[in-house]
Formats: sequence, structure tokens, C-alpha cells
Amino acid sequence: MEQILSNPMAMLVLVGIVSIACQYLAHMLKLPAILPLLLAGVALGPVTGALDPDTLFGDLLFPLVSLAVAIILFEGALTLKLSDLAGHGTMVRNLCTLGALVTWLVATPVAYYVLGMPMQLAALFGAIVTVTGPTVIVPMLRTVRPNTRISNILRWEGIVIDPIGALLAVLVYEYIVATQNPFEHSLTLLLKVVVIGFGLGSLMGQFLGTLLRNNWVPHYLRNTAVLTLMLGAYAASDLMAHESGLLTVTVMGIWMANMKGLDVDDILEFKETLSVLLISALFILLAARVELFTLAQLGWGAVLVLAAIMYVARPLSVFLSAPGSGLNWRELTLLSWIAPRGIVAAAVSALFALKMESFGLPKSELLVPMVFLLIITTVVVQSLTSKPIARLLGVRAPYPNGFLIFGGGKFARMLAKDLMQKEVPVRIADTNWDSISEARMDNIPTYYGNPISEHASLTMDISTVGKVLVLSPYKQLNPLVTYHFEHMLGDDAVFGLNPGSQAGRASHQVSEEYARKLILFSENATYGRLASLTARGATIRTTRLSEEFTLEDYGKTYGNRATPLYAVDPQGKIHICTIGHEFEIKEDWQIVSLIAPEEEAEAVSPTTEPGVKAAT
Repeated sequence: MEQILSNPMAMLVLVGIVSIACQYLAHMLKLPAILPLLLAGVALGPVTGALDPDTLFGDLLFPLVSLAVAIILFEGALTLKLSDLAGHGTMVRNLCTLGALVTWLVATPVAYYVLGMPMQLAALFGAIVTVTGPTVIVPMLRTVRPNTRISNILRWEGIVIDPIGALLAVLVYEYIVATQNPFEHSLTLLLKVVVIGFGLGSLMGQFLGTLLRNNWVPHYLRNTAVLTLMLGAYAASDLMAHESGLLTVTVMGIWMANMKGLDVDDILEFKETLSVLLISALFILLAARVELFTLAQLGWGAVLVLAAIMYVARPLSVFLSAPGSGLNWRELTLLSWIAPRGIVAAAVSALFALKMESFGLPKSELLVPMVFLLIITTVVVQSLTSKPIARLLGVRAPYPNGFLIFGGGKFARMLAKDLMQKEVPVRIADTNWDSISEARMDNIPTYYGNPISEHASLTMDISTVGKVLVLSPYKQLNPLVTYHFEHMLGDDAVFGLNPGSQAGRASHQVSEEYARKLILFSENATYGRLASLTARGATIRTTRLSEEFTLEDYGKTYGNRATPLYAVDPQGKIHICTIGHEFEIKEDWQIVSLIAPEEEAEAVSPTTEPGVKAAT
């Protein structure tokens, strides 16, 4: 063991293994990944003393953390489209502007008077804690399941306020740096930093955006070029004006996010791999530097600061942002309760603490422990209490009865429109733009992109989704989508189409476990056959069964032209037809089928075979 602890390479590998283990644990327990990462860092660092980042990296620790935070801020800024401030409602815009200002103005004096921080450090702390985070909010929303309005507000607040809060923190930090420099006038130095930060950030954002928009960079080099040039801009900015690099990369990301004709989605997807590889290890290292005895010395002061941020600043920011939002007091109360802090707050606080220590600013050692304590407290307390509070207030969404359909072909769009006519929530996801465009023309809610990407997990609202129907032709992606949503929604929540005769080919073999999920509609309801039928004019029809028109009469009327899709009971519950899982069709039920044109004469299974039978 001593050989491992004294070997830098072995310790780096250990950090990597622990970070992946924390990510996997968070995935299995459906928790925000930041929580096990921070706890693992504290366990490896101050609790056991096994990991000492300062000894491990020496003089490289500061530049490594700086570059990692630059990447985090740049990637976060790429998500801030200015249209989002208006495009997601009055409440989101107000929370990300007025609400952030209120939080800053409350947290700053509390930290100054209660913790005895210098005013500059207190202002920096206040700016950092304005940032919530989508990576911690989204897992919480899946458990709490608030109504759609609350869910959308919290999700988009976390996405939009990340770069705004980070920009505020960077500006406060730049002011502190300017006031600490004895050789130049502080206002002159601050002006220099702001001009270079905004100027160079805008120029580099425009330059890099133009390269990408005109396809002057080969596709396989896009992500590498963006990362390298962004880090180059960070280093160049720091050389031109000390500590201006973070401002430069933040402005650069915002500029690119709002350039017309520039698609940054593929760059954002690159962030997923980078997050697991870099950010996970970063948080373990940062948490390992936390000094627990510092928190122990704070005592009740830390509790008072946390209480002021959670129970004074947050409700004030919510209720002051509420005019014009149309939200009732119950919805505002739940919004006031949920505001977990996340990745940006942790990363920025750790970097700024390192820099504050180099300035010799008093109490700078309190910054990281207080921010980490706020993160852990908000995530744990709000995760445990938000669900019963939402239930008590009566603002939880009803049991999810909606459908997410992966695949936007003609049959999928027809099925979605039929479900929507019965007031069932539906969303189509597809990576094919033509299919998404057709769905949008039919006024079907859509998600364009990979539904299991990090971007989808942050932005796609699935609070009403109870079942996932995999109706796409993408044989490589379908199993990944199936397992992803089965883990999220539970067993028997995801169904796919029978692969048909292709399953016998060696190149199309699937696992036994996955094959058990390919049971939608009937054995002959393959993607190719459904697409062929709809192309030849097949329609989806709803028939109400009664004493006068039984299931037997239904079979005689349509014969082998009907492919039953689902049934609706008198209470409006949807029963999807699946192979080997029969349910009884009774009077007053509706049966919904794909009806082939009359001239069709294909030999198919009898109508009552796929999952339906008459009641006895």
C-alpha cells in the first residue's frame, strides 16, 4: 500500500479508477455524480490522508486546475443562447438575472458578517453560489416529478444561469485581482482585463466560429481544434493581461453559441467524454484538498450562512422574479425549495481559492469548504425532502402515462398523432432532421438528436413519459436507447419492434435479453412492414367495442388487414399490444389498429393474436 501511495503514476490511476466507480455508483443509484465524487475526494484526502494533490502534482497543480476550469466554463458558455432568456418564459429570464443578483446581495453580507470574510472574498463567495446546475437538478426532477411548468423552469434555469453566474464570479474575481496589484491603478488594470477579456473572447469566438461554419476544419479535427484554440486563447489572454483568461473563454463560448448558422451540438457532445475523463478526476482532487478542521472551527457560522442562502436568498429571488410568470404560490414555494449547486460552483471556487491564497487574502481557505458544504447540503437535503414537499403542495405531475417514441418515420408520426388525439403526452426523438421536420409540421413535440446524450438528459423533458417505443431503423443505436431508458424508467417500460427474418443473419444477431424486449404489436410488425404498409396508404383507426359490435365482429370486418397497436379502457388507460402478453378486451373498450388498404391480401396472423383476446 505504501508503494502505491508514494508512486505518482499509481495514484493517478487510482484517482481515475475511483472517479469511474463514483460515476457508475451515481448511475446505479440515480444520484447526481458530483455527490459521490466529492465524498470520495474527502475520504481519500483529509479523512485518510491517502491522497495529497499538492504533493502529487507540485507546481503543476495550479495550471492543471486552471485549464480544467477554463474548459468547464467554455463548455458551459456554449449552452447559453441569448434567445433562451426570452424563449423559456419570464420566470427563467428573471431568475437568471434579478434572481442571481438577489442571491449575490444576500450571500455577500452574510458571509462578511457571520464568517468574517473580507468584503472582496465575501463578494466572490456570493457570486459563486448564484450558480445552480443542470447536472444535479435533472436527477432530482426525475425523482420529485413536479408539474411540467416547474420542471421546465428548474431545468432551463440550471442551464442558462451556469455561464451567467460564472461570468459574474469571474468579473468579481478580476476586480479582486486588480485591487491586489500594488503597481498599477486598480481601475486601470480592471479596465484592461475587461477590454482584453471581452475583446479577445469575441474575436476568437468569431474566428473559430467562422472556421467551423465554413467547414475549413476537417470534421475529424473539429473537437480537437476547438479545444486547442480555446486553450490557446486562454493562455494568450493571460499573457496580455494577468488572470483575464477565464473571462476570455467564457465570452468566447457565449459568442459562438449565438453565431448564426453555427451548430455547436457536436462540440457539446464531445463534452460528455471530456466530463467523465477530466472533470470527475478534478473533483476528487479538489475535494481532497479540503481541510475539515477549518469547517469544524466555523461551527454555527457555517450553518447560518447555509440557512441564509437556502431559506432567505432563494425564496426572495423566486418571489421577486414571479410577477408576470402566472405561477401560483404552491409552485413558487417548491421553486423556492429546490436550488442545488453543482459542477461550476465547485470548480470555480477551488481555482479561485488557489489564487486567493497566492495573494495572501485572509480567510481565503474558507472559500472551498463553504462552497463544497453548500453543494453537499443542498443536494442531500433537497433530494430527500423535495418529493414529500411537492406531494404536500399538490404540484407533482400525475403518474407518467406519456410515450417517448424513438424514430420519426411515417408510421411513428401517425401513431404519435393518434395518441395525442386521445390527450396522451407524446414526444418523438430522432437523429434524422427530415423526420423531425415532418413531425414538427404535424405539431408533434420533438427532440432532434441522440435521446441518450447528455444534452438530451439536460434539455429533454421526460417527466410525463412512462413508456418508450423504439420504432427506429438504427440497429446499432436501438439497444443503447432500450437499456438507457429501461434503467431510468424500470422494467417493462421500453419496447421495440420484432427484427423479423433479419434476426437469423449472423450480422443481425441480438442477445437473448434484448430479444425479449422486441415484442411490439405482433411478430410480423417489423419496421420494414410497417413502413411499407403506411407508404401504401394504411391508416390508424380507432374502433369502440360494444355489445352490438364485439371483438369477433371486429375480426370479421377487418380480417388480416388489421394490426392491433393498443387498446384504451373506459378509464382512458393505454394498453400497448405486445407479443405473448395478452389482456382482455371488454365492452366499451377502444381498439386501435393499423388498417391496411382493402386491396392488401397479405397472409398475416389473425387479428386477435398479438396481445388481445375477448373477455370471457
